[in-house]
Amino acid sequence: MKIVTYNVHKCRGMDRRTSVQRIAQVLDDIDADIVALQEVLSSEQGKGGQLEALASELKLKAVFGRTRSLYSNGYGNAILSRWPIHNSENLDISWRQRERRGCLKADIETPRGTLSVLNIHLGTSYFERRHQVRRLLSLKHFAESAAGPRVLIGDFNEWTRGLTSRMLAEKFESLNLETHIQRRKSYPGFLPVLHLDHIYFEKPLCIQSAQLIRTRLSKVASDHLPLAAVFGWESG
Repeated sequence: MKIVTYNVHKCRGMDRRTSVQRIAQVLDDIDADIVALQEVLSSEQGKGGQLEALASELKLKAVFGRTRSLYSNGYGNAILSRWPIHNSENLDISWRQRERRGCLKADIETPRGTLSVLNIHLGTSYFERRHQVRRLLSLKHFAESAAGPRVLIGDFNEWTRGLTSRMLAEKFESLNLETHIQRRKSYPGFLPVLHLDHIYFEKPLCIQSAQLIRTRLSKVASDHLPLAAVFGWESG
């Protein structure tokens, strides 16, 4: 089971060109079962937006978590899946007057059972991120309604191991970058100097392999690189 997280930056690349087709090609090459996108546009009419085009091109099911309007479209996070999505909910984790932020939760029926995927995009302020993670962990829908093991992925805007990372590590396992990935920085795409994209998960899930996708196309398609992980399910 391959899962990828990818901040697509409104499909605007490092060359300042907006191309949904380029993002679709990057994702098609990865061939993931579940895709978590941040900073994607979705049509308010339900068709013709970036998300709708990507889902159609990749032949994946999709749900969207709107955080605000942009260019007459919805703007936020999305989850795409090869398998049926039974439930989805957009959790509001905004803080004060900062940019609206959300965590999109979706229950996906995989061949091994139900998986709860949470796609998050945290704020750029240190204090903002602390509040957002505390709020997420305290939400009843987050704490009590998991239909299966949870995977929490996305753009955490956290490049050092601060309080935000420590709070999440108390609840989840995390992808050990030193074990799986030689080049660990994912932002900016063309010449990455920061690692902002992370993967947390619960047992019985286990990570079999992980990869930061650094192809000629992915380095210019967005200001982030995609981060992919192959999961297994521990027996017993």
